[in-house]
Amino acid sequence: MGNEEKTRAARRTRVAGALAACVAASALFGGCAATPAAPVAFRPVPAERILKPDLTQPAADKVAVDLRRERTDNVIVRFRDALVYVDGAQVTDLQNGEHVVFYLSPGVHRLAVSTQFDPVVEIRFTVDARYTNVASVAFDKDHRIGLRRVPH
Repeated sequence: MGNEEKTRAARRTRVAGALAACVAASALFGGCAATPAAPVAFRPVPAERILKPDLTQPAADKVAVDLRRERTDNVIVRFRDALVYVDGAQVTDLQNGEHVVFYLSPGVHRLAVSTQFDPVVEIRFTVDARYTNVASVAFDKDHRIGLRRVPH
């Protein structure tokens, strides 16, 4: 075997060894893949930030409506307050990961949200005791606030 053939053989051996090391490392670290974090419960809005406390008091003729601000790690929108309106009146603001439960009469209500940078986004929300009444506030890829009913 000439020097050139020995050099090629040595190179193939090094490449094969490096490939085997990569495969072994993949197998070793593949078992250690990150698992999703456990969901964290939404924090209630502190009472001092509720502008219409009568809407957050349970009553026999009222139905619970849970409005949640989805968590985000996007620093552009994370610290924006989401102003919340019920039937045209501002009732509170939601910060990242918070929720508020309103007690509303059955029927159609107007739920709306906004920020200091966004126009008001409003939806017609039918409140019905036969259903779970949940709405979600989140920001889209363009950092615009949105509001939607959540089937729960």
